[in-house]
Amino acid sequence: MHVLHTFANNDHVPYLTWFVQRAKGVTDLRYSFVILFPTRPSMIDEMEALGHTCIWIRYDDAHRKRDMLLALPQMWRHIRRLRPDVVHTHLFDDAVPGTIAAWMARIKVRVTTKQDTGYHWMYARKWMFLDRLVTRLSTHIIAISGECRRFLIEKEGAPPHKIHLVHNGIPPDLFTKKDKVVMDRSRARFGLYDREPVVGNVARFVAWKGHRHIIDAARSFVEKNPKAIFLLCGNGPLEEEIKDDIRSAGMEKHILLTGWIDRAEMASFYGVLDVYMHAAVLEPFGLVYAEAMMNGVPVVSTSTGAAQDAIETDVNGVLVDAPTGEALALGLERLLALDAKAVGEAGRETALRMYPFDVMWNGTMELYRKALGSAK
Repeated sequence: MHVLHTFANNDHVPYLTWFVQRAKGVTDLRYSFVILFPTRPSMIDEMEALGHTCIWIRYDDAHRKRDMLLALPQMWRHIRRLRPDVVHTHLFDDAVPGTIAAWMARIKVRVTTKQDTGYHWMYARKWMFLDRLVTRLSTHIIAISGECRRFLIEKEGAPPHKIHLVHNGIPPDLFTKKDKVVMDRSRARFGLYDREPVVGNVARFVAWKGHRHIIDAARSFVEKNPKAIFLLCGNGPLEEEIKDDIRSAGMEKHILLTGWIDRAEMASFYGVLDVYMHAAVLEPFGLVYAEAMMNGVPVVSTSTGAAQDAIETDVNGVLVDAPTGEALALGLERLLALDAKAVGEAGRETALRMYPFDVMWNGTMELYRKALGSAK
């Protein structure tokens, strides 16, 4: 079985690396990759060292219309030459030219994982016709959460029989290794020793991650809890706006921007948190709260993505009904009135059952094999 993955706007995709590593013992499986990126992606060297073909197509999402049109015939030629059994696309920017090219090349199994479902519906509805085109041309669609599946049926008109629910997954051993030295250094760096609770969030500074709701929640929460501190880990185009919002709210002593934390130190970052707060709206999955849960950190989350699938309020976390600061603050108070350690442990058990990479691997492989069996 030859699977060709396409991916855009990233020069390294960890879960594709995990797929390749996991496939080492599978004799009838090989991979190829087509990466759409402005500069030569580091993934080329990585995948070629592992014995897999990786092709780079120059692509800049700042010129999306032009570069999609330029990428389409190139992808078609590569697919025609490689003749994979499966073409698997992932993000809008690679799924549009990739799915069309695979359809034109008469690849029988065309799989799309809807990693960015809902973005155009909320922010750029003029592009929805292309989301629907990808849905129509895909023979199989992977929904990464129940909310994602409902959206595909209700907003993109996807036939239910095309949709397969396969949650994203992460290798627990890579994401739960804490280092006491790193944790102590973080406590000193962020001044956490006399602060409680410590509430964290990890996300790019973009609109749909809901940072303004966290700022509103912090402003409300610290009125009764003056020792509370909120750590926002990330960066992005809205960073200056978020800083302005923090200043306007008078929250400089209660909300700190940490910058990006090195991936190798993320488990240790979760280790200094008392609560993880997730504020996104219509986010298909949200790996960071799965990571937090695996690390035993109790989660307060908006009711979105895979959080809906995993969290039972008051048992292994707290879901809030509305994406507002008021609702998140009330959710935080609700969580802290419980046995937060027990809630975190229940969340850890849930995440280790639902979100390890092996679950993602097994679901994806099962889909491929059934699809190829039906295509014969």
